[in-house]
Amino acid sequence: MERIKIVLHFPKQMVDQPIVYKLVKDFNLAFNILKAEINPNEEGLLVLELKGNETNYKKGIEYLKSEGVKVQPLSQDVSMDKNCCVECTVCIPLCPTQALVKDAKTEEVKFFKDKCIVCGMCVKACPYGAMKIEF
Repeated sequence: MERIKIVLHFPKQMVDQPIVYKLVKDFNLAFNILKAEINPNEEGLLVLELKGNETNYKKGIEYLKSEGVKVQPLSQDVSMDKNCCVECTVCIPLCPTQALVKDAKTEEVKFFKDKCIVCGMCVKACPYGAMKIEF
């Protein structure tokens, strides 16, 4: 199975629970944490890259959902509104994964969702609101 990037939104009562540990131990899934915003007594956000066989992956996702964790594919969370983008390129040097690049031929800013780790740097930097994170 290839690596799959997902976003986990979990309620505040789950913040101190061993969610990732259970994915490893009970479902034999390897993980890489791409982003985490976890604070006591607040909702949590965890962006993970998971790898494992498809059966275990599905079981792991079902476990998360049964515990009240909202699971989304990473690609649903970040978007670029080309109608707002003026190709100023402010976002490009801030992107740590080169998910935003300037096309040498067209001079347009291109966004590659598969490279994005939802760090939010482009959202904060864009003066035109072209980049959005939807949680």
